Amino acid sequence: MNGKTKKALVVDDSLTIRIYHSSLLKSFGYEVDTAENGLEALEMAMKRKYDLVLSDINMPVMDGFEFVRKLRKLDEYKYIPVVFITTLDSEEDKRRALMSGGTLYIVKPINLEVLEKILKSIP
Repeated sequence: MNGKTKKALVVDDSLTIRIYHSSLLKSFGYEVDTAENGLEALEMAMKRKYDLVLSDINMPVMDGFEFVRKLRKLDEYKYIPVVFITTLDSEEDKRRALMSGGTLYIVKPINLEVLEKILKSIP
């Protein structure tokens, strides 16, 4: 990306998870912002362009499905990778995540090796 720092947004209602995912992304050179629910994340995304979004599904105020559906309506976010990282493991949840606009679906916990593979697979 022209040598500029890539920006990521981590969305999760758990502070521990936000810190963990942020530290993983920072280890790959990302500048990271965090939000604790989908509404806060959507407001942040309207003010700043992110290159990657990691989002939980179960969150207060606005869940991950609704957040990603609304995010995908913004022109600058039509093709940005959105990775759902969640404890939900049913086929229905996976289907809903992809139908809402998610790029990938990963069941928690995510580790450094898995994240590295994801980051290498996206442009």
